Amino acid sequence: MSFLLSSKNKFKITLEVVPPTGHDGRTLLDKLNTISQLGFDGFSVASNPVAKPKMSAMIFCHLLQEQTGKPTILHFTVRDHNRIGLQSELWGAKALGLDTIIAVTGDPSAQNKENPTTTINDLNVFELIQMATKADLYTGAVLDYRPEVDGLANEIIRIEKKVKAGARFIVTQPVYDRKTAQRLHDAIEHIKVPIIMGILPLLSHKHASFLHDKVSGIVVPNALQRKMAISKAPITTGIEQSRQMLQLAKKLFSGACIMPPFDRFDILPEIF
Repeated sequence: MSFLLSSKNKFKITLEVVPPTGHDGRTLLDKLNTISQLGFDGFSVASNPVAKPKMSAMIFCHLLQEQTGKPTILHFTVRDHNRIGLQSELWGAKALGLDTIIAVTGDPSAQNKENPTTTINDLNVFELIQMATKADLYTGAVLDYRPEVDGLANEIIRIEKKVKAGARFIVTQPVYDRKTAQRLHDAIEHIKVPIIMGILPLLSHKHASFLHDKVSGIVVPNALQRKMAISKAPITTGIEQSRQMLQLAKKLFSGACIMPPFDRFDILPEIF
């Protein structure tokens, strides 16, 4: 049974991590082991984010569970495997004792002459959700509400389709203000599955500007950007803002997924 179903501590907090580059995960595993006793329920492990190769997310989930004793959520993308490969990976995850996944489309592969990469997309994310559910995996999906183009209405239609396909929980993109959180809550209140709100701590004004200007699906409000710009201790400001978002998530949603940037796990104790 997925840890997300446990009645103990009904509000669930997950911690998103990115596997290391290369085959040696000991340094990152040691870091994660030192924080494993903090007040969160499990790890959420990304699979080749921004279309750059990392250690297998499935293998890292297995190592992480062995090292820390905490459960993991494994991200699966339709970008990197065809239908046969995805089916094999899903069965392999189940065999390794992984019971919870998130089905995602995946960031598009970068086009460059030195390392040309083909995006698979042999099936769509809705079909992946169906496949994972048939493999007896507790399956979630992502709500990317594309605030930069006001894409919430279209995304709600997609979320309804994902739930119909078998998604049993939803994780949102990072949220940075009460207005957006309330708007999301109101828009998806009719969808009767747990909603987990994304929280990505800000480290500096430059970091906030980059997320706002360069990362699809993330909008950092102008007021918060200004606050980060004038702050004498921007990391402290970012921590405080994440703490506020965590408290807000407890009022509006079923959980929160905290996404420490650049492996800055040292900020987590203050956020919790």
